Amino acid sequence: MDMVKAHFEVLDERFARVNGDEWMQRIHTGCRWTEGPAYFPAGRYLVFSDIPNDRVLRWDETTGAVGVFREPAGFHNGHTVDRQGRLVSCEQGGRRVTRTEHDGTTTVLADTYQGKRFNSPNDVVESSDGAIWFTDPSYGIDSDYEGHQAESEIGACHVYRVDPDGSVRIVADDFSRPNGLAFSLDESLLYIADTRQKPSHIRVFSVDGSVLSGGEVFATCDAGGFDGVRVDAAGRVWAAAHDGLHCFAPDGTRIGKLRVPEVCSNLTFGGPRRNDLFITASSSVYTLRVNFSGPRF
Repeated sequence: MDMVKAHFEVLDERFARVNGDEWMQRIHTGCRWTEGPAYFPAGRYLVFSDIPNDRVLRWDETTGAVGVFREPAGFHNGHTVDRQGRLVSCEQGGRRVTRTEHDGTTTVLADTYQGKRFNSPNDVVESSDGAIWFTDPSYGIDSDYEGHQAESEIGACHVYRVDPDGSVRIVADDFSRPNGLAFSLDESLLYIADTRQKPSHIRVFSVDGSVLSGGEVFATCDAGGFDGVRVDAAGRVWAAAHDGLHCFAPDGTRIGKLRVPEVCSNLTFGGPRRNDLFITASSSVYTLRVNFSGPRF
């Protein structure tokens, strides 16, 4: 296990007391492109995707061992753990969103919209009513690198909601390449990254049940493009970017960064107190304990 100096860069006084371990641990490396970190508190383990290698890996918190969780994996990208402790996955290769049940079987939650296959589901969140919200850019069909090259059947890249009864609807249809997404603590807002915009940005929508409105730009990226997005227990918005994690106050001000030596793709919170920060970045996965935490569902 390698150790990397942790550098919290303060850009606003509201970030002055946000910090953590002096050193980040590189708990795994040697992947082609890591994504989709999801932490299971009951088992004390983290799963994450190595997309081009078509596998999902598992890091055991108690032993530090990393092994194969699923291979082949349908070129999994983003994951979330639902409120019943099940893994919900975006499969770029299968062009679908699935759920792994407690017995290990797989349930397809959504694979088409009005009879047309999705492009390549990318990232996913669950709302408290049990609905699944996911983004559907084209990265998995653009080439054979992290999926299967194909033409888009839908012809655009949208954001979708899967209702608890299984019905699928478009909730946002004006994105270039929608990517990471996260709800505010009270679920009144939904933050969604658009990776291919110039500059890449995060938009914020008001949420009224299954309907989104607004969509103004919340924050722009000053280092490459935004990818995964998470909200911490204080309501701050964290976004993966090319130079590390960017942290934004609820008013959209970039207040600080956590510098990481590789291009970051995503992040999540875990550990017994939800204050272990896990970061997927290029070929590696990093973790450090911080003095803030992820939200409790």
